[in-house]
Amino acid sequence: MVSLAVKNHQLKPFNMEAKESMERYLAFVDTEVSDYTFAQNYIWLTYSSGFYAIVNDTFCLFLLSGEELTMLLPPLGEQDKVNDALIECFEIMNTHNSSIYFSRIDYVCDSFLYSFVNYLEDGTEIFEILESFLVEKRLVDYIYLTDDLIDLKGNAYHTKRNEINKFRNAYPNTTVEVLEPEKHGEAIMTLLNRWISNRFKYMPKDQTEKFLDGISHERFAIKRILKHYRELSLVGIVLKMGDDMVGFTVGEKLNCNSASVLIEKTDFDVLGSAQYIFREFCKVLKEAYGCKYINVGDDMGFDNLRKVKLSYRPHKLVTKYTIYQK
Repeated sequence: MVSLAVKNHQLKPFNMEAKESMERYLAFVDTEVSDYTFAQNYIWLTYSSGFYAIVNDTFCLFLLSGEELTMLLPPLGEQDKVNDALIECFEIMNTHNSSIYFSRIDYVCDSFLYSFVNYLEDGTEIFEILESFLVEKRLVDYIYLTDDLIDLKGNAYHTKRNEINKFRNAYPNTTVEVLEPEKHGEAIMTLLNRWISNRFKYMPKDQTEKFLDGISHERFAIKRILKHYRELSLVGIVLKMGDDMVGFTVGEKLNCNSASVLIEKTDFDVLGSAQYIFREFCKVLKEAYGCKYINVGDDMGFDNLRKVKLSYRPHKLVTKYTIYQK
């Protein structure tokens, strides 16, 4: 994979070699948004789509989709440097892209957005600058109190408790193991293939193409998780019935107070397995990181996923924004 030269900047391939650099700049960022980790971005970016550059002493992560450049995050670094870097990043994208309307920055968190607006208001060309940008609310991250997800107390979690109890009664030979890529990797891919087959059976025809595109990325992400599991400092568990795997999940530390769940898959035919493994994994995350909060990411715009995540009664929803040019 080659670098991209744009506007006197060398955009390097976003690979494992970028981990140390990105995490050094992430240390200046205070956010609860799940997208602000190296692992979260690395596992989902294909070999040919991710690029980064150091702009105004900030880490800038670009996505090449087709022939157009966008940014997956705002510039990362010290606050007094990121706003100037953002303007420069738009110029980089505009130079490369066929139209300025393709240039955008996704997954912008509240703290960065407020800083950028204040930065614009302090400028000498404020009206000209404000006319150039559009901010749109996009997805939200679902954040929960860890103890709520473990204890499942009260009427709000009555259904979840029942599903877990039914699962325990129906499958008393279930065991939970710490995920080890060398030991569990093949079984994880077998379970994923079974999950895809079962999901496809009930897929509305008008969603088939979107599903196939998404699952291709998901397969790639899981393979990267297994290949770089320890290098990415991930933690995971698998759910087994005898020798058969019926679930797996993987997460990471997000900040000093929070952990995030990167991915979870369970067997459709084993009712209650999703609720059971999620609760058990919350216990593991609390033990590993002492986290007060657990972030399960966004719903990617899928209504069924939104309903599931709301059913766990999130402690708060954290909005993510996109900055466009008009």
